[in-house]
Amino acid sequence: MSLAFAARPAAAQSAAARGPLRVFIDCDVEGCDFDFFRTEIPFVDYVRDRQDAALHVLVTNQSTGGGGLAYVVNFIGLRDLAGIGDTLSYVSPASATDDDRRRGLVSTIKLGLVRYVARTGGGDRLHISDQGVAPIASPAAAAKHDPWNLWVFRVGANGNFSGEESFHSTSLRGSTSANRTTEAFKVRVTMNANYDESKYTFSDGSKFASYSHSYGASELAVKSLGPHWSAGQRASMNSSTYLNQTITFRAAPTVEYNVFPYSESTRRLLTVQYAVGLNAFRYEDTTIFNKISEVRPDQTLTLSLGLKQPWGSVNTSLTGASYLDDFSKNRAELFNSFDIRLFKGFSINMFVSASRLRDQLYLARGASSDEDVLVRQRQLATSYSYFAGVGLSYTFGSIVNNVVNPRFEGASGGGVFFF
Repeated sequence: MSLAFAARPAAAQSAAARGPLRVFIDCDVEGCDFDFFRTEIPFVDYVRDRQDAALHVLVTNQSTGGGGLAYVVNFIGLRDLAGIGDTLSYVSPASATDDDRRRGLVSTIKLGLVRYVARTGGGDRLHISDQGVAPIASPAAAAKHDPWNLWVFRVGANGNFSGEESFHSTSLRGSTSANRTTEAFKVRVTMNANYDESKYTFSDGSKFASYSHSYGASELAVKSLGPHWSAGQRASMNSSTYLNQTITFRAAPTVEYNVFPYSESTRRLLTVQYAVGLNAFRYEDTTIFNKISEVRPDQTLTLSLGLKQPWGSVNTSLTGASYLDDFSKNRAELFNSFDIRLFKGFSINMFVSASRLRDQLYLARGASSDEDVLVRQRQLATSYSYFAGVGLSYTFGSIVNNVVNPRFEGASGGGVFFF
């Protein structure tokens, strides 16, 4: 199906006297290209702020089992259109390019705009045609004929190299994964390896080199137990010179409850997750507790909240964990990020990550060298850690900007626009 707008006849001028539909597009996920939206959907007015719009288009997404992205496009009527809502979906496969995704979103948004344009006096300019495209097979039918039985595999590697006369740095990364996802069951296996090397030359001609590496593997299996419950288990194996760990292993059965149905996860998610695990450690150097290896049981409780609403977004998690054989060895972790529109044109965003640490079993015995402290070659003893950031934004002036002008912006000029 295709949609086109033709010049309206004079008799229809009065019906559309109010002008084009004012739309606020709220899309900060992969595939959002606002210059492309304005170019391909020119029959509406785009506004910078939700308070100036008659229609709020909220786009969210989440990963599919096949490695693609499932988009949910929510149409929220405002002002005269208040109470008139709609929801459409679009799924891009794992092989989709950036252009494929943005074109898929444009087609979906166009289709959803039809009912609202028709209600605001622009329906007389709307032309609908059927291109005769064959219907898309349902996910169930596609899975039935899938020779891979829904398994998706990925392999990736990258390297970063930088340097100058007194400094050289090399970072290498590699990863691989295998995933299989159905409505009833999910399995994910990942492996990764990292290598970092830094070399320094001091003013007296002496040299210092810092090396670190880590590798690991993890496995997750989850069974759906209805719209709110799920159960499964996690397992992981890791090695890290930074954490003084030759090898560690953890296995943990886990249960999770979602206050909202999982089907609403692109808009709201509130989960409580509890896990009991068994850990086995082998260290490179003897620890401050005189251990070279040990086995300990632990427990973890995590509360997570994720919201994507017309007023903004919030992602928060609070985790508490302790070893079951020694409750004094524990930690608490808080993560919070939000981006909220407080009033017209004004928004605030904040990111906070903070941890209270009482479980650093892996710390190597003996004093750390000055080099270890400076280049962070080894994890140092600490009772806390944090990272935080805050930002404010206030935009004012013309509420409408439909013009696309990429001159002097180069190849990176398109797709970056703040509404």
